[in-house]
Amino acid sequence: MKVAEKQIEVRYAETDQMGVVYHANYLVWMEVGRTELIKQLGFHYADMEKEGIISPVVDLQVSYKKPLHYGETATVRTWIDAYDGIRVTYGYEILTPDGEIAVTGKSQHVCVKRDTFRPIVIRKYFPDWHEAYERAKK
Repeated sequence: MKVAEKQIEVRYAETDQMGVVYHANYLVWMEVGRTELIKQLGFHYADMEKEGIISPVVDLQVSYKKPLHYGETATVRTWIDAYDGIRVTYGYEILTPDGEIAVTGKSQHVCVKRDTFRPIVIRKYFPDWHEAYERAKK
């Protein structure tokens, strides 16, 4: 199983009035992690989008365990939790500077045609991505 890691320094603007990272910012960090994983596999979302294919989130699960604060560095760990040729589920752990789990999550995506939002079969449209995902999944 391939796991990508990305370091993110918590910026002041990402915190709330309590001084902790605002919950919605973790979703942005998950996207950063997902993009990093795809990059490490040798691909870019932009290339898929040039072909008229987009990859919306169809399901999202997030569990908050420990807070992160301004000035700390978070580590976003991302992997392919499940893949069936149509749906991709990415898994996430966001760690504190001490390596403790701050957040866990999963996001499920389906690739669709931009103009119709009809799902596509990834192995048919993007066989290289398909092979890489098969090799990298959990």
